[in-house]
Amino acid sequence: MTRLPPGCALPVLVTLGGVATKTRETIRQDLPEPLRRDVRLLGAMLGDSLVEYGGPGLLDDVERLRHAVIAARRGETTGAEVAAIVDGWTLERAEQVARAFTVYFHLTNLAEEHHRIRTLRERDTGETVPGSVAATVGHLRAAGGGDGDLDELIAGLEFRPVFTAHPTEARRRAVVTAIQRISDLLARLDGEVGVSEREEIERGLREEIDLLWRTALRRHTQMDPLDEVRTAMAAFDETIFRVVPQIYRALDRALGGPETGTRPPKARPYLRFGSWIGGDRDGNPYVTAQVTRDAVMIQADHVLRALENACSRVGRELTVHDTTTPPSDALRNVLAAARTAHPRLVAEIAKRSPGEPHRQALLYAAARIAATRERDADLAYASSDELLADLRTVQESLAAAGAARQAYGRVQQLIWQVETFGFHLAELEIRQHSELHETALAEVRAGGPLSAMTEEILETLRVVAWIQRRFGVRACHRYIVSFTRSAADIANVHELAASLGDQAPVLDVIPLFETGEDLERAPSVLDGMLEIPAVRHRLDETGRRLEVMLGYSDSAKQLGPTSATLRLYDAQEALAAWAARNDVRLTLFHGRGGSLGRGGGPANRAILAQAPGSVAGRFKVTEQGEVIFARYGHREIARRHVEQVTSAVLLASTDAVQDRAREAAARYRPLADKIGDAAKAAFRALIESEGFAAWFSRVSPLEEISELRIGSRPARRKAARELDDLRAIPWVFAWTQTRVNLPGWYGLGSGLAAVSDDGRDLTALREAYESWPLFNTLLDNAEMSLAKTDRAIAERYLALGDRPELTEAVLAEYDRTRRLVLAVTGHERLLENRRVLSRAVELRNPYVDALSHLQLRALTALRAGVEDEEERARLEELLLLSVNGVAAGLQNTG
Repeated sequence: MTRLPPGCALPVLVTLGGVATKTRETIRQDLPEPLRRDVRLLGAMLGDSLVEYGGPGLLDDVERLRHAVIAARRGETTGAEVAAIVDGWTLERAEQVARAFTVYFHLTNLAEEHHRIRTLRERDTGETVPGSVAATVGHLRAAGGGDGDLDELIAGLEFRPVFTAHPTEARRRAVVTAIQRISDLLARLDGEVGVSEREEIERGLREEIDLLWRTALRRHTQMDPLDEVRTAMAAFDETIFRVVPQIYRALDRALGGPETGTRPPKARPYLRFGSWIGGDRDGNPYVTAQVTRDAVMIQADHVLRALENACSRVGRELTVHDTTTPPSDALRNVLAAARTAHPRLVAEIAKRSPGEPHRQALLYAAARIAATRERDADLAYASSDELLADLRTVQESLAAAGAARQAYGRVQQLIWQVETFGFHLAELEIRQHSELHETALAEVRAGGPLSAMTEEILETLRVVAWIQRRFGVRACHRYIVSFTRSAADIANVHELAASLGDQAPVLDVIPLFETGEDLERAPSVLDGMLEIPAVRHRLDETGRRLEVMLGYSDSAKQLGPTSATLRLYDAQEALAAWAARNDVRLTLFHGRGGSLGRGGGPANRAILAQAPGSVAGRFKVTEQGEVIFARYGHREIARRHVEQVTSAVLLASTDAVQDRAREAAARYRPLADKIGDAAKAAFRALIESEGFAAWFSRVSPLEEISELRIGSRPARRKAARELDDLRAIPWVFAWTQTRVNLPGWYGLGSGLAAVSDDGRDLTALREAYESWPLFNTLLDNAEMSLAKTDRAIAERYLALGDRPELTEAVLAEYDRTRRLVLAVTGHERLLENRRVLSRAVELRNPYVDALSHLQLRALTALRAGVEDEEERARLEELLLLSVNGVAAGLQNTG
């Protein structure tokens, strides 16, 4: 008989942040029935696997810990009693229990994602869905201004997601693919299946869950950059390539009604995917010029295969006959030229498609795409523009013959894919630190022998030029300079490129402003850039387009979340004004992470909270680590995400939305400045405390995180061990593991207290929360981070540092922030107005507690010192397993 699985909780009371909320049974019953059914099914199957693997005792121990952590949240037992259970197990048993909870979270995450997809499909009833492109276009039309204003907005619309290899995906690829197989089987159960088919699906589910249980949950070999490139390709292959034409079709339908597919499209391709994977070498010695070249070739191989398959499929299906759909003279000329150049190939195609010239043309195009991938120069396309010309010839011929549905249906979708991806798939971007360019240029100017680093920088520039010759300038022309301090940092890159003479690439050199000081001086740096001849030349060539990148991670680590948010807003406002003064079409590139402590959170709300004038129809943002698969891993979710971003970009670019935001900012900015100053002072006081870096390393698994091997990049830019050298991702990741989540909220409480007399006068703060999108988003994101914080468990981690004054400072600020955030928002409990998220957090927290107790056992022993090497190795394995599990449970890393 199947025992009660970990997913089926008993009716006990939950506390969140110390305040009693609904019973777990009430919350569980509040789950949608399909989701509850899936969690119950997957949990029961995992329970059976545990019994088959370790006997009834293993499941008994899992259940014992599960009941204990739930009782602790109810107040019926203490954390010390829970710790006693964990400490009483052998290390082998503790590892098994940690694995059980981690696998359970993977299955729960899968079930929730599956239910989200199910919900999106159920909502797709033909009615306008809030947040969709159709709803936004309808709203803009209803708001007035005419189609002319809307057409102008659409004409300038751009969304540029840039995938990065920042190491925030803690799951192994083997684990991800195993979860995907389980997801596919679970989806089949939603359909109409017979009894025997259902039994086979459930048997397959048991097999896959057992395989997941027996699979190593973390990597034991270091990733290299090309592993990261190949991992990202899965999102393109499975989702993005297919969903892009669906997104454009939805926009075209919103703009032109149900006639879409029977007329030339009103929607233009506005998505441009970028990638840093294989191009970002800032602090990563493993990204070389050869890696960059290989990355582009891997991308090209994937997109050319996809285009070949799509073109072949559309060609095979386009069986219109010349008697019903006569070809145009232009199409006849294309086929005649093909027969002259490749008579045997065209004869073979014509033999299979007699009297079907449109089909012949597409099948010939597919053969040329294959030749392009195989480097057969005699048959290959020289560029994607040549392929587009052929496809448009086919389309125009079909339209002229009266076959409009054939012209603007599948053929148009293929054209959209070529326009979006070209032959390079994603625009590869290079990033390097400003200091290295300065050193390299000094060596080049000196004319003597060059160091290996300088040779590598020059070779990278040569590779960029090679990529441009092979795939066009668009494939790789952006060069981002980390820690830009002055216009000289930009000029240095242009001079290095010019030193290559005929081998010099075309470059758009992009400043990246990361620290608070750099953000403040950004406009003056841009003034200096306008004096650089190479920059002026590119402005003339591109219609005065310029890109600037803003770093969210390092500014937050330096200033704290509140002050960094305000400083970034100021920078956006100042840069938008600078662009207007200088007649520049500015695109702000937002270097956001997945976590709230690095600028993460709902993308559509973040866009609406940008400074007025800073969006202007264009939004570019990094998509990192686990965020890539969370947002682009499934077609329905990817389409919903892109539509929400598109809608937010359109709305944020309208005069009405900008005017309201501008008025609110003017009214409440003095209040925000006081909050920001006090918040920054509190944050800096903490991290500047003597010995803070060593204390942080002791109370968190900071040093051990690098052993997860979740990316090719080192955790620190330099060999030094100071906090400033620590990258933002492990900074956030480590705080998440301690259940403190400090980067998401620390200092905000002190800031709010500074303007509210410690909570007695909240009127202005409440008004700002209601009317200013920036302030609303700031508090809501902090509330989300606070909800994932557990004070009691956090206190146990902080105690490991043996610095009671630092522990007291952190806990006091947590109490203050939680109390004042609730007072300003008017909520009685955290996430009160976000039902789905609140439910997920409340149900998950006790199970995350279980993993935290297991992690604390390992961390406490390791910090005390363990001489036995075998025991130390087992403790480290337990620690890393629990790190993986907590990341899965909280759905956050860095």
